[in-house]
Amino acid sequence: MKKIYSLMLLALLCTSHLHAEEKSQQKEQEKSLVLSNALSFVDTPYTANTLETGNEEFLVIDCDNVDCTTMVEYALAMALCQGQGRDMSEAEFAKHLQDIRYRDGKIDGYTSRLHYMSEWVKNGVKNGFLEDVTAANSPYTQQLNVSYMTNNANRYSQLANSPENVARMKEVERSLSGNTVSWIPKDKVLHSGPSYIKNGDIILVTSATPGLDIAHMGVAIYVGDSLCLLHASSDKGKVIVEPLTVKAYLAQNDRFSGIRVVRMKK
Repeated sequence: MKKIYSLMLLALLCTSHLHAEEKSQQKEQEKSLVLSNALSFVDTPYTANTLETGNEEFLVIDCDNVDCTTMVEYALAMALCQGQGRDMSEAEFAKHLQDIRYRDGKIDGYTSRLHYMSEWVKNGVKNGFLEDVTAANSPYTQQLNVSYMTNNANRYSQLANSPENVARMKEVERSLSGNTVSWIPKDKVLHSGPSYIKNGDIILVTSATPGLDIAHMGVAIYVGDSLCLLHASSDKGKVIVEPLTVKAYLAQNDRFSGIRVVRMKK
């Protein structure tokens, strides 16, 4: 039976993660709160659709089952807290998570959740807890053209049975389409990574699928001199440090076109 947890159960659910010791052994990794918190999720089971709760939209917190997006959201929300480890406030964690996951931090139905990661990034930059690393460093740009969700409404239970939600999602898609964003095409990504990508940066894998902006995401981690990805892998069924470099990981999948990179601001 799928586990769905409300905010009231946060203390029971996340204790092991909120109290986890930092697993990073390298000093440069320990400097990244996003990475040290993401490392506490290694081996956590990959579970899809944990945020799909039926007709009512509320803040779901399930640190024991994650997908690529929720793992990053939990690690980022933890890192934004003033206290870390045993000093972390569960209420503060929940507040940051809501700010990350919902447009301007306000829950107002299914379409208030930031489904398109380009808007997820835009919301984080606007509200001051993310900075767009590729916008500051990469010379490559692309124009967004998003329509995947409404073109495939039957794949989303909250859209398939709600013309109102479809209409609202079309408005979201129209507001994003035409915007120009910075990125790095996958043939320009080096095994060592661009020098401006740091441990703990959030890597968003751009999509080659028409109408879809982002196909996957994870956290940057350097293994020796190689840029790798700490991510919730559907193939491996759990959170792992990907053994392939980011460049090799992108190259093996035709659905991936490149990356965008953002960094926590605190």
